Amino acid sequence: MTPETPARTSAAHLERLGLPWWSWPTGLLTAAILATELVIGLPALPAWLPYAVLLPLAVALLVPLGRLRVAVTDDEFQVDDARLPVSVISDVVALDAAGKREALGVGAHPLAFVVQRPWIGPAVQVLLDDPEDPTPYWVISTRRPVELATALLAVSSRERASRASS
Repeated sequence: MTPETPARTSAAHLERLGLPWWSWPTGLLTAAILATELVIGLPALPAWLPYAVLLPLAVALLVPLGRLRVAVTDDEFQVDDARLPVSVISDVVALDAAGKREALGVGAHPLAFVVQRPWIGPAVQVLLDDPEDPTPYWVISTRRPVELATALLAVSSRERASRASS
């Protein structure tokens, strides 16, 4: 992985892994129910206080969950703050929900880099060829695994071809 530097090249793939629509009403309803329970259970507490604290807290917890960015540029694979040079990518496998479950199951490598969202079924497994990095592969959730795998393989093969011709 390289230091965190903003990419200055165009993105071959860009995706934001947001929350499903139903998580917002569910989270806010849960906070409202908890606030109501506190109002009922603690009558000395001002009735507005649990709502004023718990509803913004629910929003503050939900917002970061929906901001994960996955991007492929000409020289790196970006997953949130993590950066992977495309030159170390040896292969990419698009996984459906069952394949993701298997990749993250009992046989998973303990040094693998994993960014998975349980509400997103498919993923990609990016196999690495970097003797200096002990990470064998990345498993990244994505709603469009075939497009992400294709973009990664395209920029990776372009990088290897330009390295070979140099």
